Amino acid sequence: MSLLVPPRRRERHPPQAAAAVEAGRAPWLGPADREVLWLYLLTRVGVWTTAYCTRWLFAADGKSRYAGSFFSSWQHWDWWHYLRIAQSGYFPDGQGPWSAGWDNREAFFPGFPFLLRAVHTVVPSWPAAGALISFVAGGVAVLALGRIARSYPPQSSRGGAGPRAALFFLLSPCAVFLAAGYTEALFLAFALPAWLAAQRQEWARAAVLVCLATTVRVSGLFLAAALAVHFLVTARALRSPGHWRRLPWLALPALPPLLQSWYLHAYTGDWMAWKHAEERGWYRDFHTPWEAWRNTWHAAFGHSQSTGYALMCQAELLTMAVGLVLCGVLLRRRRWAEAAYIALSLWALGTSYWYTSLPRATLLWWPLWTGLAVWSLRRPRVTTACLAVMAPLSTVVAVTFLSGRWAG
Repeated sequence: MSLLVPPRRRERHPPQAAAAVEAGRAPWLGPADREVLWLYLLTRVGVWTTAYCTRWLFAADGKSRYAGSFFSSWQHWDWWHYLRIAQSGYFPDGQGPWSAGWDNREAFFPGFPFLLRAVHTVVPSWPAAGALISFVAGGVAVLALGRIARSYPPQSSRGGAGPRAALFFLLSPCAVFLAAGYTEALFLAFALPAWLAAQRQEWARAAVLVCLATTVRVSGLFLAAALAVHFLVTARALRSPGHWRRLPWLALPALPPLLQSWYLHAYTGDWMAWKHAEERGWYRDFHTPWEAWRNTWHAAFGHSQSTGYALMCQAELLTMAVGLVLCGVLLRRRRWAEAAYIALSLWALGTSYWYTSLPRATLLWWPLWTGLAVWSLRRPRVTTACLAVMAPLSTVVAVTFLSGRWAG
């Protein structure tokens, strides 16, 4: 999409915003965009080929002579929560947290399940509807990621940062979740265009997109905070009184969580029902960061868990370390808004009883993938090192998830 900026205002943008504006004036699908989409399609072929092989190699009971259905490899874990919400809502037949064997589905935000129900009216198969949502949303997300990577000068002039960021992102260890009926792809389809819009000073569009992101994941609130920080930083650079007239738009992303809390309160009498459901189902009650680190470390190396779960906990610890380094780098480079987003994500995931889903959360850390792209353009060996590590890991994680053995 293009953005026409009057000449007298263009020079007043900060350098990063000016680069984003220039990137926005490119043709709808330039050469770098097409390269990003080709990478996306090729990796989708690889992911679905892995899914096909996995359902033949890992039968449900280990003895079956028949492979599972075409979508059987994707129907695991959180998918069932989204499906149940889409099919019967949050509190079917008067059931709820007061019922025995309750699945704590109110912990999940309604954006993905409601869209799943809407798409299902056209696509009869529920798993196919979920796969279609993730496929389309993933394409939008990776295209926006490439454009964000190109917005940082001087790499934007080379045109290589976008495809490089997309490559790292699509081969990241947990990239399989972009193809699953999960929320990561849909969230990023709103979040990354929102950030691109914010870079172009399109505050109304950015706020609407962040508002949609908050219907999908609680991470949308972290993005809203980052948007507010970016607004303040931009206001200081522009020193324009008219800039502040757009401030009320920043309150819009708070609306979906407030409505969701009101809806859940009407059934449960609890304004924080979604948070308490997380505590019951996933041990996400508050603990200090050092307690969470200690508990995860004990699970990883204390021989108290099975080897598979211990390995998962080791991955959680490593991911937390990567996140802390990333946050430090962003603060050092004074990229305050992105640092705020990563810091809030780490705080939310790092203050539970132990770490859960941190590796999956890296998919939402777009500064990680754009930063790796910029770094690899300066040091070519970084590309080789990253791909040598990430490609095998992504295959292992994909097979682990598709075979139903994922635990994070």
